[in-house]
Amino acid sequence: MNSRIKQLINTFKTRHIDALLVTQDTNIAYLTHFPASESWLLVGKRKASYITDFRYILEARKGLKGIGVVRYIKSKGETLFQTCRHQNIRRLGFDPNHVTLAQYQALQKQGLRPGKLVAAPHLVEALRETKDATEIKYIRQALAIHKQAYQLVKNLIRPNVTEQDILSRLENFVRHKGVRFSFPPIVASGPNSCYPHAKVTGRKLKKNDIVLVDIGIEVKGYKSDLTRMFFLGRIPPLVQKVNDAVAVAQLKAIEKIRPGVPVAELDLAARNHLAKNGLSQYFGHALGHGVGLDIHESPRLSQSNPAVLKAGMVITIEPAVYIPHRFGIRIEDMVLITPKGCEVLSGDIHQ
Repeated sequence: MNSRIKQLINTFKTRHIDALLVTQDTNIAYLTHFPASESWLLVGKRKASYITDFRYILEARKGLKGIGVVRYIKSKGETLFQTCRHQNIRRLGFDPNHVTLAQYQALQKQGLRPGKLVAAPHLVEALRETKDATEIKYIRQALAIHKQAYQLVKNLIRPNVTEQDILSRLENFVRHKGVRFSFPPIVASGPNSCYPHAKVTGRKLKKNDIVLVDIGIEVKGYKSDLTRMFFLGRIPPLVQKVNDAVAVAQLKAIEKIRPGVPVAELDLAARNHLAKNGLSQYFGHALGHGVGLDIHESPRLSQSNPAVLKAGMVITIEPAVYIPHRFGIRIEDMVLITPKGCEVLSGDIHQ
């Protein structure tokens, strides 16, 4: 078994389980270093089994190291039950966030009754929160390409160019680099920027417009996520005030980043600064989130989250102000929590 699976097994005692059923593809890929699809992973104390069907069996046997591959014929649930019985697994943990009600009921029909099925949420996600050196390397590589993409955008932005034109050029750039986007890009100009998840339209950029561009690049499964603001010509006074307030709010949060700090403190620091400028009512989402194999990972940087920062976490810091029907400003950077503080991975903060 690899080190990630061994770490997972070390959590079983506190959850009073003999094994964990992992059904979410990204979590399986994280534990096995293998691109899972429509398969399950059963992690026992002494053995891990990858349960799949005819379509994936040959690839799994070739690609998985130190993990048994079990082919199911009728259903994954039936094969899971048989495997649990063979391995003498009495209490099987599962993540209720990734098992549907229908799947749960199917497992019960196989003989895995309450008492044998134990809810054990967030075990793999907790491991994924802190990144190892290889994961951080891939994120840095994604960010290096990301910066090139934003330089391209900077050169493209001018009056009469449409949002769709910019997206098309970005798509060509990403294709040429042999990578892909982490999520559907956002290119929002003028009043479209007031929508946090604006759709790309055919709107033409105008003189003195603002343009919000939020994209992510994926390298070896690992994501980047940055938002930048671009300004055409003269910046109106209100836009300048809001942009300056958002930029300082981001810095206030980043100044607090170090291991052991509650994530709620970061959100509060940014929100308090916006409040002093009469803008907090226009900031309606959390300050940020973890990034890794998924674009949104734990921890969520909100005041309701009791989590604390740990060395090795990679998070976004993205305060924003969205004034309805007028404009929006969001500045987003990625930060690595280090043993003594933090490193802004995007590196060009507020340049």
